[in-house]
Amino acid sequence: MPAKNRLFLLEDDTNLAETVGDFLEEEGFDVDIAYGGEEAEDMLYEKHYDLLLLDVNVPGKNGFSLLKEARERGVDSPAIFITSLNSIENLEEGYKSGADDYIRKPFALKELLLRISTLLKRNFTHREGERVKVAPGVEFDSVGSTLYKNGAPVTLQPKEMALLKLFLSHQGEVLTHETIYDHLWNFDETPSESALRTYIKNLRKVIGKDKIVSIKRYGYKYLP
Repeated sequence: MPAKNRLFLLEDDTNLAETVGDFLEEEGFDVDIAYGGEEAEDMLYEKHYDLLLLDVNVPGKNGFSLLKEARERGVDSPAIFITSLNSIENLEEGYKSGADDYIRKPFALKELLLRISTLLKRNFTHREGERVKVAPGVEFDSVGSTLYKNGAPVTLQPKEMALLKLFLSHQGEVLTHETIYDHLWNFDETPSESALRTYIKNLRKVIGKDKIVSIKRYGYKYLP
């Protein structure tokens, strides 16, 4: 039985969130719901989702800022904004922040389902691009940003994915801790040496311990 697509919904209207969530689960999706920006940010950091549904005007960080920062962290899941905002400026800001589609409230649940299905099919097609060999039995699809081990996709956290991409774009080069910190952490985040070690450890579990070499007190090197 194929795995269900996991969707993320940010919506501060409890009734609407439950209506949309129940409908999509009846259609065969797994749905996680957040009701505010900070909660949403934590959830997007912890899990990978196949598609994001984001309201804009929510408590805390708004949907535009949330998606923009998620994109900068390497989250590349297709995203649809669900909002009552209807000006061309709002539309433009939504697409600039990294959205793939935009649906205005009120909307028909069937229309939302059609948009979700279209994006998921398009994203699946993109993910079937040429795969690059990373290690024996491990391949990376750079178009779809998907890592495969023995033919099965492997779920990585956003910063782990960003780190893998960094290594693959600098094969055989020594990357300093500072270079990695600059690439993985935003200016308003505090880099963590212990977190970096965890990301390295998790990547090594997938691609092999010998593929990422530690340079003591300096950095790391990926061996092609």
